[in-house]
Amino acid sequence: MSARPKVTVQSLLEMKRRGDKIAVLTAYDYPTARVQDAAGVEVILVGDSLGMVVLGYENTLPVTVDEMVHHIKAVARARPRALLVGDLPFMSYQAGVEDAVRNAGRLVKEGGAEAVKVEGAQRVEASVRAIVDAAIPVMGHVGLTPQSVHQFGGYRVQGKDADAGDRLVDEAKFLEQCGCFSLVVEGVPWKLAERITAGVSIPTIGIGAGPHCDGQVLVVNDMLGMDTAFAPKFVKRYAALGDDMARAFSAYVDDVKSGRFPDLDHSY
Repeated sequence: MSARPKVTVQSLLEMKRRGDKIAVLTAYDYPTARVQDAAGVEVILVGDSLGMVVLGYENTLPVTVDEMVHHIKAVARARPRALLVGDLPFMSYQAGVEDAVRNAGRLVKEGGAEAVKVEGAQRVEASVRAIVDAAIPVMGHVGLTPQSVHQFGGYRVQGKDADAGDRLVDEAKFLEQCGCFSLVVEGVPWKLAERITAGVSIPTIGIGAGPHCDGQVLVVNDMLGMDTAFAPKFVKRYAALGDDMARAFSAYVDDVKSGRFPDLDHSY
């Protein structure tokens, strides 16, 4: 069997034109990226969500460029056939064009990312255009943008009224005009996500945005059930690893305490 072809920005545009759905997952380490790639995931996103699910931060805002580079490098070592996208963290691109290009370049040059993701639309226009002009592909992100959590007053569904919906459609079209090759559409009503998807020629990747986007993304820890207390409506759990890990760790502690492990079968 021939190797799966490398997924590129152009591959994703062709998938949208054909009507083929795009499977995206987050990853933050080498072994997870290897397994995801072997399973056929088309885009691996090293998201700033790592701040919450890996580093224990309350939200994504404290994540630094150095932390992003560290985790992107780990994922890149898996040499995935999937397209590797890295999040630009909070305040790494908002302050000005020079910062934006330099930090995007770090994710690519030091980390090994093949594209970067930014949140927002008109207010980050100059940064998006400059990064694209530097030959770095940019994935946009509209709707519920986690780096704006304080402005939103929490993680709330966006675009619920007509005016807000129209504004998000305009933002998606604007980002396409700025040169973005795809868009994450997060936390919006499914009918609005359908409008956004129909209104742009670049792929939309939904999360909490219903079935009509061109692709879907989930945080890997969420879909694997690592945190049993976190169960938002939009997450489908494909495993219950949190429970499995708890049982395994408890069994190990019991075996060590009782002297059952190691036995002679596990000894030299």
